[in-house]
Amino acid sequence: MGVTAVAPPDVPALYECVITHVRTRPVRNAFTHRTYMWLIDPDRPPRLPAPLRPFARFDARDHFGGRQPTVRAALETWLAARGVDLRGGPVRMLTHARVLGHVFNPLTLYWCHTPDGALACVVAEVHNTYGERHAYLLRTDGAGAASVAKDFHVSPFFPVDGAYRMRLPEPDAALRLTVHLEREETWPFTATVRGERRPGTAPFLLRAALRHPWSTAAVSAGIRRHGIRLLLRGLPVLRRPVHRSQEGFE
Repeated sequence: MGVTAVAPPDVPALYECVITHVRTRPVRNAFTHRTYMWLIDPDRPPRLPAPLRPFARFDARDHFGGRQPTVRAALETWLAARGVDLRGGPVRMLTHARVLGHVFNPLTLYWCHTPDGALACVVAEVHNTYGERHAYLLRTDGAGAASVAKDFHVSPFFPVDGAYRMRLPEPDAALRLTVHLEREETWPFTATVRGERRPGTAPFLLRAALRHPWSTAAVSAGIRRHGIRLLLRGLPVLRRPVHRSQEGFE
């Protein structure tokens, strides 16, 4: 496995975020959640004072197959199975950290660069509430946009069909992400993440943790709460297909 040749100059960073989910079909539903996310170099995760480490752990078992010694090694194994070699180029990873022993990452993003700093690809790693994981390889355009067929079960109310249309520009002072689910020439679901950059330092982590206590548990609880709301409104639950692990998740 390669080693990052040049560390991204703007990490670690925190983004205090507003995450919005809007469903338009077959019933309309929307919710907004406030949280915070980390932008890190997976080769060099943040070094925090001992009292704050339970609030920000970055563990290789939480990503891809969970069996590689580091997140970077897992990413490179997955990319190699798809013919992509970063040749040691830098990676920026947007994710939730493990907080007080708990983590749930609906979406982790990796902006993968060649050694000269050019963007080679974006990897979108998706986790569902059943404990399953899947990743998409994206070739984004100059605006950070890409499309990919949906082939992983996420919501119990949508079948595994259609496509995702994503806009994933690399974070800078602001975080601006958009994911549309496209089915039958409509967009029945849209998720957005909007955030503002803060230094990834102990004082800002402490402030974020106080504003959003046990943030990862709150994310997973919020998703389940709104799922129950949709169920009570009569939306049928679809049968979950068997998930087969992707090559590179070993």
